[in-house]
Amino acid sequence: MRTPLVAANWKMHMPVAPAVKLVGEMKAALRDLRGVEVVICPPATALAAVGQALAGTPYLLGGQTMHWEPQGAYTGEVSAPMLVDVGCRAVLLGHSERRLYFGETDEAVGRKVRAAFAHGLVPIVCVGESLEERQAGSADGVIARQVRAAVQGVAPQEFPRLVIAYEPVWAIGTGQTATGTEANRVAGLIRRLLADSGAAGAAEIRILYGGSVKPDNIREFLEQPEIDGALVGGASLDARAFAAIVRAAAEAGR
Repeated sequence: MRTPLVAANWKMHMPVAPAVKLVGEMKAALRDLRGVEVVICPPATALAAVGQALAGTPYLLGGQTMHWEPQGAYTGEVSAPMLVDVGCRAVLLGHSERRLYFGETDEAVGRKVRAAFAHGLVPIVCVGESLEERQAGSADGVIARQVRAAVQGVAPQEFPRLVIAYEPVWAIGTGQTATGTEANRVAGLIRRLLADSGAAGAAEIRILYGGSVKPDNIREFLEQPEIDGALVGGASLDARAFAAIVRAAAEAGR
């Protein structure tokens, strides 16, 4: 059975002091909760402080992106060894905002995935189609291209640590969501693509849903057999809302 996973993407929010305060509120709201994994992904400037605040808890620290090289003349970038150095155990890769605003390509995402594995990080790889691509009937093709590029060159034994987050671009921060049934269909497609790509134990790879996830809609996704949790944006900035989502995931995994 796949353990549910809920990841919080704080994006470009939360300076250090508010970030540490929010972690304290989350810890209080999630006290003694079992049966679910939680990853907190603050902005880079708050990673060290949030990591210290998470010390002694089962919750994992994650980066929001990284470069594929371990070091070098890449001004403004953060490497996998740097994330590990501040306590990160996971990293978001290929988020649609990185692809849209910073020109991140499928090939770049694949290089980052391989680098994450090489340095012991769990890659949470985001894939998803735009509204135009969905309306044109090309959503499945876009997902297939992104998944195949992300796992190209990944060793079979690494696949069990992989996490994929399906985030339809048109649902991120818009208040719109895919239906649970459609999200489940796409998650099933992703699982088949992983198996076709040589993934060892594709049935055990966790697939999350993301895109305007809230406490009042999360159960629609968690009740789907192919969906194993959520990547949460705006709602993760509210301790009570995020805790409600995490608790729903824990209950779904029982």
